[in-house]
Amino acid sequence: MKATTTLTALAALAFALPAQAEFALGDRYTDADGDLIADIPEDPSELIDPSTLIFAYTPVEDPAVYAEVWADFLDHMSDVTGRDVQFFPVQSNAAQIEAMRAGRLHVAGFNTGSNPLAVACAGFRPFAMMAAEDGSFGYEMEIITYPGSGIESVEDIRGGQLAHTAETSNSGFKAPSAILFDEFNMTAGEDFEAVFSGAHDNSILGVANRDYPAATIANSVMERMMERDVVSEDQIVSLYQSQTFPTTGYGTVYNLTPELQEAVQEAFFSYDWEGTPLAEEFGRNGESQFIPITFEEDWAVIRTIDEFNGVEYNCN
Repeated sequence: MKATTTLTALAALAFALPAQAEFALGDRYTDADGDLIADIPEDPSELIDPSTLIFAYTPVEDPAVYAEVWADFLDHMSDVTGRDVQFFPVQSNAAQIEAMRAGRLHVAGFNTGSNPLAVACAGFRPFAMMAAEDGSFGYEMEIITYPGSGIESVEDIRGGQLAHTAETSNSGFKAPSAILFDEFNMTAGEDFEAVFSGAHDNSILGVANRDYPAATIANSVMERMMERDVVSEDQIVSLYQSQTFPTTGYGTVYNLTPELQEAVQEAFFSYDWEGTPLAEEFGRNGESQFIPITFEEDWAVIRTIDEFNGVEYNCN
């Protein structure tokens, strides 16, 4: 059984709720131009110009695998920027955000759900996203189970257990929480037990190995795992598929010098994917280029989901 939906009803319901605080940056940042991301400081003393750029990719799967996947691209970034570039393996979304907030991370890919928190609290300035050759992009949230679990529909999860990834994850927690409430009148702690696996691959493997009866995941991660034969299609049953969401957003910390931020952007948009490890890995999802994006427009639906869930960004 596989179902699809859109978030039209969700968006309407979100804006019908008592008003939540509008999205706002932490106190250390300014947004004079109103684009919802931190301005680059005008005071030269507030800018940083590191000789080594630190890059981190969102912690969705084994960091060692992705250090190799990103190696060629980081060599390209080094050539374009004239700086050494190092891959920084992170174990959690919280650790990645804190590293950027503390000045230890300069360029990063933050997952869909943690993008708003990174923008608000770490001065993240997203500018790019992976896309297919025709410019299409994104992934869907799926609720999955395993064959013979006794779960034939989303409603059958009621009274049982549902695995999420982390509270900062869009497809691993935020979107399914909103959708389960809106479409199925189900709430964690009341209608089912929520457990947290820590990462999409943990949830997918947990269902495939029958450790979790059901889980909410990003299907782009599952597709790559199936392509690598980490799990097989016959181990998974999809109960629900959402609308398409924006995928990982790539960007810089706000206080890199303007020249260095421009050079990093040039590195992303000038990269030739053909025959690279990046193309081999992310081509499994049909992705073959970086395209420009804006947080204001492309993450609007994610901010709506956060508003629906009453998310507050505590940047203290």
